[in-house]
Amino acid sequence: MAETKKVIRLTFGAQDGASMSITLDNPRIGLTKAEIEGAMDAVISANIFAAAGGDLVAKKDAKIIDTTTNDMYDPE
Repeated sequence: MAETKKVIRLTFGAQDGASMSITLDNPRIGLTKAEIEGAMDAVISANIFAAAGGDLVAKKDAKIIDTTTNDMYDPE
């Protein structure tokens, strides 16, 4: 049986140039670029995530990802 999953992956740049991503399940249908950018700005300004490369300082990418998984075998 196929299982479909949708996530949004927000990628940020840290102070040292490294990237850090946050993945959230079930993004709302119809999200706009402006809403996504606003959420990313809020994450950066709140400074609530501890990245190995330092504080998050830049928006790098945002993607909505659809995945379909087909379970082909289950042991009894």
